[in-house]
Amino acid sequence: MRITSKGQVTIPADIRERAGLLPHTEVDFEFDGKVVRIVRADARGKPGRGARLVAHLRARGDIAMSTDAIMALTRDD
Repeated sequence: MRITSKGQVTIPADIRERAGLLPHTEVDFEFDGKVVRIVRADARGKPGRGARLVAHLRARGDIAMSTDAIMALTRDD
């Protein structure tokens, strides 16, 4: 693995998956004098991935349907 001139490095996909590092995951770097560790940042007070997705989708619908009409479609009534 090589560090770019901008100080960037790609974390291999299998390691990201095993560590649960999804896109937009906040991380911190720890250094003990010899070893650098990447750890998930403390996310207290910050919205999680689900909350960000809901906020992004809120009020994006372009079809005016009532809840009853939507439920009828999903229930195959």
